[in-house]
Amino acid sequence: MKRQLLAIPIFVLAILFINYAAIDSFLIKTFDGTEYGVVERIVDGDTIKINGTSIRMLGINTPEKGEIGAEEAKKFLEAKILNRTVRLISGKEKYDLYGRRLAYVFIGTENVNLESVKNGYSNFYFPQGRDSYYDSFQEAWQNCLNENKNLCEHSKNICINVKEWNYKNDYLILQNMCDKKINLENWSIKDEGRKKYVFGNLILEKNAEVKLTSVDWNKTYVWTSSGDSLFVRDAENKLVYWQNY
Repeated sequence: MKRQLLAIPIFVLAILFINYAAIDSFLIKTFDGTEYGVVERIVDGDTIKINGTSIRMLGINTPEKGEIGAEEAKKFLEAKILNRTVRLISGKEKYDLYGRRLAYVFIGTENVNLESVKNGYSNFYFPQGRDSYYDSFQEAWQNCLNENKNLCEHSKNICINVKEWNYKNDYLILQNMCDKKINLENWSIKDEGRKKYVFGNLILEKNAEVKLTSVDWNKTYVWTSSGDSLFVRDAENKLVYWQNY
C-alpha cells in the first residue's frame, strides 16, 4: 500500500515534467491576455475570420467592396496572413457595435494593420480615440504619401483647394483654383471611416466655390469629436487633399 501511495505523486511529477513545455506555452498564450488563432478567411481588407469569429482590424479602414482599392487590400491580407497563425492585441474596446472582435493583428513581431497603412492599402482610422499605436500609424500614412503609392497616390488636380474645413460645425468649402473649369463628377469627400459624399455632374468654374454640410451627407454629423481626417479624391480615386486633427 505504501509503495502504491508513493507511486502516485511520482507519476504526477513525471507527467508534469514531460509536459512542462506544453503547459508553459499554454500559460503564455492564455494568462498574459494574448490570443492566437489561424486565419481561415479574409472577408475584406480590414476584416478577417478566425475560428468562425469576425475580427475587425484596428487602426485601419479600407475601401468598400466594389470601390477602387478594395480588391488590392484584400489580396494583401491573403498573401500575408491567410492560413497562418496570428497574434491578436486588443485596443481600448474589445468589440464594435456589430459584435465583431477588435484587434491589432501580428504575424511574428510584424503589425499587419500597420503594414496595410504603410503600403497604401488602407488609411489609418481610430474611431475609439487615439491609443499607443496612433503615432506609428500616422507616421506610416505620411511615409505612404511621400512614396505616392496605392491609396496615397496624388491627383494631378491639386489646384482644387479646400478653402475652409470647419469640422466642429460640419462644413467644408472647395474652391477651383485651376485656370479652367473642372467637372467634379465622381469626386468624393470622405472621413476616416465610412462617411462618404460622391459628387454628381457638377461643373466648378474657375475661382468658383462649393459648400458641403452634414445635410448633404444625410447625417446629423460627419466629423467625430475624438479626431478625424478629411480625404478629397478625384474621379480616379487619386488623392487631391488630406488633413486631420
